[in-house]
Amino acid sequence: MAERADVVFVDGVRTPFGRAGEKGMYWNTRADDLAVKTITGLLERNPSLPPARVDDVAIAATTQQGDQGLTLGRTAAILAGLPMSVPGFAIDRMCAGAMTAVTTTGSGIGFGQYDVVIAGGVEHMGRHPMGLDADPNPRFLAEKLVAADALNMGNTAERLHDRFPELTKERADRFGMLSQQKVQAAYDAGNIQPDLVQVALRTESGWGLATEDEGRRPETTMEGLATLKTPFRPHGRVTAGNASPLTDGATAAILASSDAAKELGLTTKMRMVSFAFAGVEPEVMGIGPIPSTEKALKRAGLDISDIGLFELNEAFAVQVLSFLDHFGIADDDERVNPWGGAIAIGHPLAASGVRLMLQLARQFEQRPDVRYGVTAMCVGLGQGGTVIWENPHHKRYGKGR
Repeated sequence: MAERADVVFVDGVRTPFGRAGEKGMYWNTRADDLAVKTITGLLERNPSLPPARVDDVAIAATTQQGDQGLTLGRTAAILAGLPMSVPGFAIDRMCAGAMTAVTTTGSGIGFGQYDVVIAGGVEHMGRHPMGLDADPNPRFLAEKLVAADALNMGNTAERLHDRFPELTKERADRFGMLSQQKVQAAYDAGNIQPDLVQVALRTESGWGLATEDEGRRPETTMEGLATLKTPFRPHGRVTAGNASPLTDGATAAILASSDAAKELGLTTKMRMVSFAFAGVEPEVMGIGPIPSTEKALKRAGLDISDIGLFELNEAFAVQVLSFLDHFGIADDDERVNPWGGAIAIGHPLAASGVRLMLQLARQFEQRPDVRYGVTAMCVGLGQGGTVIWENPHHKRYGKGR
């Protein structure tokens, strides 16, 4: 009988994130090719991993159709050159797709059924907008199970502003501005580039190379943000300046048991401590990470005060602010998104979970004083997801509380 194992995050990469749409850099690039690029990039960075030792490949996407469908984990594995003996599957939990790919395959490692896996996600929101061709069951509205606009994420963010009046537009705008500034500072310090895999581009003007995230606006000011339109309601508070843009991109990570990592000479960048998902009312899906984080903390036997770094997905500034207020954390707390977040970088739905993880792993290397970190995100249709990680560079790594 297989013994339970420690689950470690070996390595993670991502493509540069591009603006969705005809003017974006990936408009002429297939979604599955973005996923393939992350897998090949991972394997190149980890030459001591024999491709045949990969036990499974899980690739998430929210809108699984066309070049973003056809059992992505299997097809991307074949296209990336993995042996035919390596299986794969696709997975969907909307925004938390890649996070769920990690926790699902990680659970398989923890239960002793996998040694090494690849998990990630891709979203080409230009080619495949969220909800395209979806056919929600009429009972949702007929029986008033959810509000008619619950699938409009911007409206759910406006409802958070309604429910929590202290979450003002000014606070959201300031959070968005700081995100832009922190991402640029991280670029200037060379913190983000090491985990990007370059992607060849075909445009009307010829061939090019994607080397950095496309949508950054470091020149953002509070005065400029105050003038932006509120597209989700007249005189609203959610704008393009305090929300993540529509984005194309892909991510992938290697997870392994601690024993397999040692056997194969793989790095250990983080250890998975616990994870949790939680459901909330779809109309206020942004509060989802609150109960999921509480569950994950309880399962780990930890308190929010034990967490030294937070990588929170900035789907909307108000969503992150609701999380911070609940746990008594200041808007500008240095532990929170120290390198900025999705407002500046972008949020290619099912890919974003691993983006949070690879940034936390890189921060752990620089912060041996921090023992535990959190990656968390809200999820469409009223959910939240949280993973708690331990820093292997901390002096008490692997020891009891």
